[in-house]
Amino acid sequence: MAESAEAPGAVPEHERILQEIQSTDTACVGPTLRSVYDDQPNAHTKFMEKLEACIRTHDKEIEKMCNFHHQGFVDAITELLKVRTDAEKLKVQVTDTNRRFQDAGKEVIVQTEDIIRCRVQQRNITTVVEKLQLCLPVLEMYSKLKEQMSAKRYYSALKTMEQLENVYFPRVSQYRFCQLMIENLPKLRENIKEISMSDLKDFLESIRKHSDKIGETAMKQAQQQKTFSVALQKQNNVKFGKNIYINDRIPEQRHENVLKHALEEEDENEEEVLTVQDLVDFSPVYRCLHIYSALGSEETFENYYRKQRKKQARLVLQAQSNMHETVDGYRRYFTQIVGFFVVEDHILHVTQGLVTRAYTDELWNMALSKIIAVLRAHSSYCTDPDLVLELKNLIVIFADTLQGYGFPVNRLFDLLFEIRDQYSETLLKKWAGVFRDIFEEDNYSPIPVAHEEEYKIIISKFPFQDADLEKQSFPKKFPMSQSVPHIYIQVKEFIYASLKFSESLHRSSTEIDDMLRKSTNLLLTRTLNSCLLNLIRKPHIGLTELVQIIINTTHLEQACKYLEDFITNITNISQETVHTTRLYGLSTFKDARHAAEGEIYTKLNQKIDEFVQLADYDWTMSEPDGRASGYLMDLINFLRSIFQVFTHLPLLDLFMVWDWSAYLADYGQPASKYLRVNPNTALTLLEKMKDTNRKNNIFAQFRKNDRDKQKLIETVVKQLRSLVNGMSQHT
Repeated sequence: MAESAEAPGAVPEHERILQEIQSTDTACVGPTLRSVYDDQPNAHTKFMEKLEACIRTHDKEIEKMCNFHHQGFVDAITELLKVRTDAEKLKVQVTDTNRRFQDAGKEVIVQTEDIIRCRVQQRNITTVVEKLQLCLPVLEMYSKLKEQMSAKRYYSALKTMEQLENVYFPRVSQYRFCQLMIENLPKLRENIKEISMSDLKDFLESIRKHSDKIGETAMKQAQQQKTFSVALQKQNNVKFGKNIYINDRIPEQRHENVLKHALEEEDENEEEVLTVQDLVDFSPVYRCLHIYSALGSEETFENYYRKQRKKQARLVLQAQSNMHETVDGYRRYFTQIVGFFVVEDHILHVTQGLVTRAYTDELWNMALSKIIAVLRAHSSYCTDPDLVLELKNLIVIFADTLQGYGFPVNRLFDLLFEIRDQYSETLLKKWAGVFRDIFEEDNYSPIPVAHEEEYKIIISKFPFQDADLEKQSFPKKFPMSQSVPHIYIQVKEFIYASLKFSESLHRSSTEIDDMLRKSTNLLLTRTLNSCLLNLIRKPHIGLTELVQIIINTTHLEQACKYLEDFITNITNISQETVHTTRLYGLSTFKDARHAAEGEIYTKLNQKIDEFVQLADYDWTMSEPDGRASGYLMDLINFLRSIFQVFTHLPLLDLFMVWDWSAYLADYGQPASKYLRVNPNTALTLLEKMKDTNRKNNIFAQFRKNDRDKQKLIETVVKQLRSLVNGMSQHT
């Protein structure tokens, strides 16, 4: 009863488990079977019983189904047995037919296999052709690259590499040979960079060696152009009646020939004009610039080029220690610098960005400071004015050449003004030697002339005017000695030499006039005056020579106005201009005359002392014998000859500075300072000067100073005549 009571609840659960086992996949039966053991006690036994009942049920159903289909199965076996014979016959026929087909298809199979093989080969050939057509341009371009490398066409080779990398290699990148090519391109690029850099270094070395030749050619062309321009300007000055002596001493009638000669030189040199491209092959720098630009290293190349050129600039700017000894040293220095900057200017204009105007200006300013320092230092050692003048000409050509290339050169012209002062000093030293030589060679005697030709020669050298001398017959003598015309000529030569330095300095005529007058004043007041004073103090210069020196200085003083006219003719600047500097000849020669007069006084006293000291006195004489001593007679004769020499001195200015009122008032007094001046002698001299002054100065009545001087002379003459008449009456 207990079992029957539990059955109703357990049966449905066992059925459900059996249904799941029958309907579930075998892999999932495990969990279902596990539930049999997890339920109620004795559930396994009950489940097995239920399973046995289910199996018996299915066996019965299978038996029923087999019984139902058994007759059909028997019928089917019977039918199969009936067709067995026919199947065997059919098999034999099929086997025979298959054999016959196999025998017949063997040849077809062979031909088909041949066709298949040919089709495969054809397909492979087509593929190969397609691939080769894809690879051939790559190989051709690479072969072209090799040829360009062999021909040193490196920039084209780089462009070919770019085409290979961007266009050709991507098409065949899967092939090994392409990978090898790709790996080789960086090596080729590096090789090109090294070769290009080597070419650039060779180029830099080449222009360093040829800088002087480049500079020499550029300076020569600039000088030729300037020569032509100056000649043309002089020709224009002649046409318009302007002064032509500013920069040269060529007479007007020769300017036509000068211009013609300049034009002929221009024509001759026109075919020989060389440019910087003719002297230097710039292709390496262009090629290297393009190569580095193509490689993306343009900035690296620019920095390297500028760095190397700055190093070369420092080397070029270093002057030789003995550069100041010859003009060739300066010329070589300038040509190298010009060559350097001509190359840089060319690079500036034919390349883009390699050098810039700011870079060249910075380089030029650095170089200019160094150049000025070098020239200032070396020029200070120059003692030859000709060398200083050649240096100045080189600096002018150097400045004009670089100015033509756009470089500022104002500081160079400022330097020239410093060198001009040094040039003036060297000229003064040179002319000091010239003056000393002239004084040494002079005989300090009036210049004799035997005929008119000699007279004209002297007049052509020195502006001497004397109506009385012109009326005299030959032979006759000029009052001055031979040194006077020589000194006058040398002063003019000094002016010419000073003028040479002002050529091409772009200065106005007023500035040139002022410079010439100041230089001439220095020559007169310092150099010539010093030479005269040294000459006067020399022991071998006697009284006669001193008198002649006084006469010479008088005529040189009178010639100063002609020197002023000479400078005016050169510069075309009137002497009446407010700021015109006047020549100091009056003070210069006046000082020399005073020194000579003082030396005459000293030597005369010494000579008198010598006469007195050498006298043989008779101290035992009891009474005078009525005769003068011999030494006294010699002294009187000596003084007579000396005073005869003194008569050649110009005494107008000497007498004019005397205090005549004091002379007339003190005359006859024992303490009179003019005791030794005889009134008759003074009257004779003044009357002679009065007549001479009236003859030589016919326009004196129009000048107040001359009128006052003439009145003073007339007044003094009247007073002296009264004194002389009184003395005669008293006698």
